[in-house]
Amino acid sequence: MHLNTLFDPASAAIVVGGTVLGTVLRAGFHDLGITGCALVCLRRRKFSAARARADLARQVQEIRSDGLLRAEPAHVGDSELDEATDALLERRSITALLERHETHKQRRLAAVRTASGTLAQAAELAPVFGLAGTLVSLSQLPAGGVQQGAFASAIAMAVLTTLYGLLLANLLLAPLARVIDRHAQAEEAERQKVIDWLAYQVGPVCRETDRGHPERREAA
Repeated sequence: MHLNTLFDPASAAIVVGGTVLGTVLRAGFHDLGITGCALVCLRRRKFSAARARADLARQVQEIRSDGLLRAEPAHVGDSELDEATDALLERRSITALLERHETHKQRRLAAVRTASGTLAQAAELAPVFGLAGTLVSLSQLPAGGVQQGAFASAIAMAVLTTLYGLLLANLLLAPLARVIDRHAQAEEAERQKVIDWLAYQVGPVCRETDRGHPERREAA
C-alpha cells in the first residue's frame, strides 16, 4: 500500500473545511470559543486534591488556631478555592464555602457540556461532508465519456473524501469530546475531595463561632 495515495489536498479541504463551516454555523463562535478553551485546558497540569490540600494546609491551620474572625485570606492561585475560602472567612459559614463551590461547579459543567456538544456536532457533520465530497468528485466525470483517466481520478477522490469524513469523526472529533468529559469528571472528583476535606477541617471552628454569636443562628 502506498501511503502517498491516501493524501489528497482537495478531498481534505472539502471535508475539513465543510465540517468547520458547518460547525460554526450550527454552534456559533461563542460555543467554539468555549470548546477551544476546553481543549487548551487538556494540556494544563491536572488538578490534584493532594496538592490543593497541601497549599491550603497553612490557611486551615491558621483558621483552626486563630478562628475565623482573625484569620487572614491566603490565596493559593486557584480562583475557585481562593473565592471559596474568601467566602468562608467573610461569612464565617461552611454554607458559604459550599455555595461558592457549587456555583463554580455548575459553571464548569455547563462549559464542558457546550464543548463536548460542539465536538459531537462536528463529528456528525464530518461524514456528511465526506459524502458531499463524494458527490462533488462524481460530478466531475466528463459528460462525453471517460477521458484520460478522469474516471479513476474521480473514484479516488470519492473514496478519499468518504474516508476522511469517517476518520475525522471517529478518530479525532468524537474521541476529543469524550476526553473532555473524562477530564472534567476527574477534576470534579478531585475538587470535591478538597471541599469535603476543607469543610471537615474548619467545621468545628464554624460551630464554635456560631455558639459565640447566637443571633446569627436565630437570623439563619
